[in-house]
Amino acid sequence: MSVSTVVLDTNILLDLWVYDDAAVGPLRERLQAGGLRWIATPSMREELRRVLAYPHIAARLAARPQEAQAVLDAFDAHVELQADAPRAPYVCKDVDDQKFVDLAAAHQAVLLSKDKAVLTLRNRLARVGVTVAKVWPAV
Repeated sequence: MSVSTVVLDTNILLDLWVYDDAAVGPLRERLQAGGLRWIATPSMREELRRVLAYPHIAARLAARPQEAQAVLDAFDAHVELQADAPRAPYVCKDVDDQKFVDLAAAHQAVLLSKDKAVLTLRNRLARVGVTVAKVWPAV
């Protein structure tokens, strides 16, 4: 099994560790088995930390019961941190998502996102070796 490099946006991470969305089951299995090289930046981790404190996310965690720190621990256990990447040749309309686009472009990674602004870049990012998809496996 070859190891693919992936960039996961914050909504995908919430699906993995807060919502336990069945659609990300194959992604979870591949991450846990070490079959993916997941890369992120410290600013992506910080965004996740902030989002975990949103009232509706905190309520979801409390109902499980699960603490935000457990999600951050899962992040830390599976990710390979990278420096912020240089600006990609394509700009995302959602400024908050640009860091995901930049990192994926710099590493020719698979970018998993459900964000419409990111998904609209699918064809352009393919020109620089990035596959954009909503779920794993990205096809």
